[in-house]
Amino acid sequence: MFELVEIEQMLRDERLVNIKGKIHDEIKKYLQKNSLPQNAEIAITAGSRGISNIVQILKESVCFLKSSGYRPFLVPAMGSHGGATAGGQIEVLKHLGITEEIVGAEIRSSMDVELLGHTKKGQPVYMDKNAYHADGILVINRIKAHTAFRGNVESGLSKMVTIGLGKIKGASIVHSDGSLKMADNIEDVSSYALEKSRILMGLAIIENGYDQTADIVGVSVDNWHTKESELLQYSKSMMPSLPIENIDLLIVEEMGKCFSGTGMDPNIIGRWRIDGVPEPESPTISKLAVLDLAEQSFGNAQGIGLADFTTQRLVDKMDRKSTYTNALTATYLRRAMLPMIYATDKEAVETAIHSLGSKIDKDAIKIVQIPNTLHLERIYVSLPVLNELERTNRKFTNKDTHLLLFDKDGDVSKKLTIKTFS
Repeated sequence: MFELVEIEQMLRDERLVNIKGKIHDEIKKYLQKNSLPQNAEIAITAGSRGISNIVQILKESVCFLKSSGYRPFLVPAMGSHGGATAGGQIEVLKHLGITEEIVGAEIRSSMDVELLGHTKKGQPVYMDKNAYHADGILVINRIKAHTAFRGNVESGLSKMVTIGLGKIKGASIVHSDGSLKMADNIEDVSSYALEKSRILMGLAIIENGYDQTADIVGVSVDNWHTKESELLQYSKSMMPSLPIENIDLLIVEEMGKCFSGTGMDPNIIGRWRIDGVPEPESPTISKLAVLDLAEQSFGNAQGIGLADFTTQRLVDKMDRKSTYTNALTATYLRRAMLPMIYATDKEAVETAIHSLGSKIDKDAIKIVQIPNTLHLERIYVSLPVLNELERTNRKFTNKDTHLLLFDKDGDVSKKLTIKTFS
């Protein structure tokens, strides 16, 4: 029997209060530099991530462009997601709360792309046909650490241009050279796209440690990669983390695309699982059990291969076509491979503990239980974790204490799972 303590970590909490005002100010600032005719059609990128306040951000962007005399429309910019179909990508947006009625603009979904040309390295550059033929493109995305590589720019505006607007063709090409060349490929392809298309500006979303909007920043085409790189460092400075570096068992209550592009953020759990790429030095997690798949992931269990143990409940929710399409496009096949599957939470967790070996001191086992890899403010830790944490300068408060128990169905009796996001 293990005693767990609920703690609340103190994370970076910078927060943007006037989202509407900031969006209007930033778009106005950069659109003034563009000579667009009245009634010009402007394509706005809409991605597949669970970004905080994304519905409001898209809606306000549409509202401002309309009030300025333009005709905005949304383009699903999500590579191969949604099963790599036009209808599937519409469904992904719908599940995120993004519909024509809500944002006030048409959504034009197609997997058709235009070939813009080739970079100096011979890389083909593709762009969504609807976006390419618009009078202008407004690129909107959150900037944060990528889940498969490190670079000057990672997950953000350039990736949205390269992979999001590139659809499955662009995504497949950029991923085909492997993780170690992803950063260079994204910079090269996005540079070419910026030169050869009608991209007007970027609108970068930065989130704090609590998954809240910290800032929204306009990015000019002229200063694109430099500014995005600066914003990436700012985003990383606010990124939450697990309380200690070495953990015997990490219990993840839910995984899913709404929390990370890889279901569970490798930056948080310290597992890449990419052939030819060395694993991060920290954090080090001996065993990882993931218990469920979020409904908002729509069956996409990309990242399940990062776990050692899981439940039948999660596997039953898995849409293999969506998951495999995502993994094949990214080329990171190990991330979609199934771990050991057990009928209940109880079996999965108890087997994970047993797998630590008979020689381990059970009174010294370091257990951390989290709702998902995005929300790390409230977590459960075993007493050895708490004791180690108290010897650090990490800021946290103790909330409550309970035993790691299971209900009659074998489910973990006390969970932190956060079911909602915007």
